[in-house]
Amino acid sequence: MAEAEFEPQIVAFTCNWCSYAAADLAGTSRVSYPPNVRLIRVMCSGMVDPIFVLKSFEKGFDGVLIAGCHIGDCHYISGNIKAEERIGKLKSLIHTLGLGDERLRLEWISTAEGGKFAETIKELVGQLKQLGPSPLRKEVRA
Repeated sequence: MAEAEFEPQIVAFTCNWCSYAAADLAGTSRVSYPPNVRLIRVMCSGMVDPIFVLKSFEKGFDGVLIAGCHIGDCHYISGNIKAEERIGKLKSLIHTLGLGDERLRLEWISTAEGGKFAETIKELVGQLKQLGPSPLRKEVRA
């Protein structure tokens, strides 16, 4: 029996106002993307606590996506700028921990960009397949 191909597990923190709606648009428009992602809707990408990201890796997810509004379009004015600053620091920490900072991605995806959301997930899945399983990987429960 052949060994099953590695399928990365991704958690995506999506902004309520833009990227979550983009994921919904992708679904209603029947734009397919890999089922490797679990969405967590947050009110703003700037509200994603770094502990949530670190806990996701600790729980065994292979990648984390934080998706929010484009710069200048944030419902809370500067939440996405705050997210960008946090992700920069988190990438440095994740690199230091030896997880590979490529496992953490930040994207700006507006409500009308369902196709971009789907492409981002496809790209991230492909990138994580090349990296292989997270060193902290465990079976992720539903």
